[in-house]
Order: sequence, then structure tokens, then C-alpha cells
Amino acid sequence: PLDVPPAPAGVPVVDRDPFSDETLTDPYPLHETLREAGPVAWLPRYGVYAVARYDEVVHVLQNHEIFVSGRGVGLSDYQKEKPWRPPSLLLEADPPQHTQARKVATSVFNPKTMRQIREEFQDTANRMVDELFAEGSTVEIDGVAELAAAYPLSVFPDFIGLSETGRENLLPYGNMAFNAFGPQNHLYDRAMETGGQAAPWIVEQCVVGTPKPGRFGATLHERAAEAGLDEDEAARLLRSFLTAGVDTTVHGIGAALRELAEHPEQWAALRQDPSKARAAFDETVRYMAPVQTFFRTVNEDTEVSGVQLPEGSKILMFLAAANRDPRHWEDPDTFDISRQASGHVGFGFGIHSCVGQIMARLEGECLLGALARRVAMIEVVGEPELQLNNTLRGWESLPLRLTAA
Repeated sequence: PLDVPPAPAGVPVVDRDPFSDETLTDPYPLHETLREAGPVAWLPRYGVYAVARYDEVVHVLQNHEIFVSGRGVGLSDYQKEKPWRPPSLLLEADPPQHTQARKVATSVFNPKTMRQIREEFQDTANRMVDELFAEGSTVEIDGVAELAAAYPLSVFPDFIGLSETGRENLLPYGNMAFNAFGPQNHLYDRAMETGGQAAPWIVEQCVVGTPKPGRFGATLHERAAEAGLDEDEAARLLRSFLTAGVDTTVHGIGAALRELAEHPEQWAALRQDPSKARAAFDETVRYMAPVQTFFRTVNEDTEVSGVQLPEGSKILMFLAAANRDPRHWEDPDTFDISRQASGHVGFGFGIHSCVGQIMARLEGECLLGALARRVAMIEVVGEPELQLNNTLRGWESLPLRLTAA
């Protein structure tokens, strides 16, 4: 933007573009630079503040009255610019609107629901892994297309009650939504093109009366009506799940497959005790956070760790950097599935923490558990390809060799 404010006095300046292809390909050097620069840094390219240390990121996430989401969780300030779509009632709203929407969501989407679907999800995972070995005991696959994406795309749409046709629109739409939180760069332009073609199907699936009766989508609409939300709000509430419910899980599972293949001792530990599957997924989300960054808007003059932040400032939280902050974690750059990783901020923190994280964890646990019980060895056999996105980090393709137990 041309109207970037000057660097604030006394705040360390880090003149790097967090959204460049180079940084998105290897974000870790920038993460370290930002953490070492100070508790708060200034990114002159976009005129925004940045926090990359664990304590400061948690502080911003916890103090939702000051660091608001309703003005947009991307680079745009919705008080000054029109959102590219009606804002999400969960992600881009503040109390009381957010409180009501979240209450409706968690009335349907909660640990009890997950217990009810667990067996079905585990059966699907077991079947998918078994089918890989239909031709023989060693198989070469694309770990993303055939596992990390295939599994969520087989369980999630049925759970929601989406139509059988058009499910291929879920990933391009999510990719577009997460790219839109960043600047309008070439990634944004490309995602808008492909995601734009997927958008009408997504909108149609969210209309009240469209999801299959008895499934999550229909039940969510019923609860929304009971809570006094109109049909447009009920549709927008379901859209939040379709937007953020697939790509993030796909990236989490893909990253887990890559790390477990690259760390055979961790794979051996998981095989020895498949009940560690959930811990392995959580450690992956800490180690290679599918959601790398999110913005907040400063809604009143405030300070963070002694740095003054004026009202209207945008602040970029580097969730992935906080997840590897040596001030908080021991050996943060080591992938270790026996670690207590549950305090990570990969799913956010506070009132805006990801509602769908319980399902992401269930999916990660079911698939990794199925693999641990059935696969003796997992190896990377080619060059994995990253999918560049302004907000997400994950693999586009992951060539793997699996050897059956």
C-alpha cells in the first residue's frame, strides 16, 4: 500500500516481506529474526506490527477486546475497506455476535459429537490404508493426494451433509479464503481465480434446507434458527466450517506424514504405541503449523511488552514462530511426538481458537493410528512440493513409499 505509516520510534524494523515466495518457502529464518529483534517488531512493507514470541502472541490472542477480529483477521481493516465476502461469524466477528455464533456452533460441534462419529471415522481410515496395499506389500503413493487430502475429503463432507457432487470445490475455496488474509499478490490473484469458480457451489451448500437432514449442516441450521439467527446468518455460520475445515487438516496430516517419514525413530515410537497418534498430530501442528499467521486490529491505544500500539494498527501474529520460540519450548526445532505439545497456538488461543480443532485432531488421530498399525516403514522417495499460500503452509505433493507390516 502507498499510505504506509512511518516506522514508529524505538520499535525494531524488520524490512522483509513475510508474504514473498522466498519467505513462504522457508519462513524459519524470518521467524528467528523477528523473535530476536524484540517482543514487537515493525514490518515497513505493509506498515504493520509483528509479534513472533510465544508470550506476546498469546497475549494478543487472549485480549480479544483490544485486539479485535471483527475488523478483519487479514491485512485489510474492515472499518476502512469493504470485505471481499460477508465476514465469517466465527473468525471475523467480536462479542456479542461472535459469542452467540460460537455457542450455536459448539452446541452441535463438541466432544460428544466426536465420540459418536469416531468409529465411522476410524473405519474409513482403516479401509483407506488397507486399500493402498491391495496390489502388494510395498506401494509408492502421493501422500497428499492419496492420504492427507483423500481422507478428510472422504469423511468431512459426509459429516456435514454435503451433496455427492462438487466436493472438489472445497480445497480451492479454502485456499482462496486463506490467501485473501494476506496482501493482493500473485498468490491472491491466482487463488481468487480458481477459488472464485468454486464459490457458487460453497454458497449453495450452505443455504438452509440444502445439507442432508440429520447431518451436522442441517442440525447447525436448526440450532441457529432456535438462537434467533436469520437464514443468511445460519448459512454464513456453516460457511465458516467449509472454509477452514479441510485445507488446514489436509496440511496437518501431510506434514505429519512427511515428518514421521523423515524421523524413523519417531515412526518406530508411534508404531510401538499407536495410541500416541493424537500426540503425534499435535506435535506436527506445533512443528509445522498449517496456519502460519493471522492479523488482528488494535481497537484502542494499548501497549505490548512496553511497546505503544495506536488504535487502528494492524498486528501480525506469527503463530508458527511462537510454536518454536525457545523462550517457551525446550528444543523447539526437534520433532518429538512424546512432547507435551498441547500449549501450541497452531489452532489459535482464547475465544477465537479454532472450533474445528477437535475434528482435525480426530481425523489426524484416526489416519495416523491406522497407518501405525498397518505400515512398517514410511519413506520419502522424491522431492516434496510445497503449496504456497499467504496464510497456510503445507505440501502440494509428497512422494512416499509405504511398506506393509
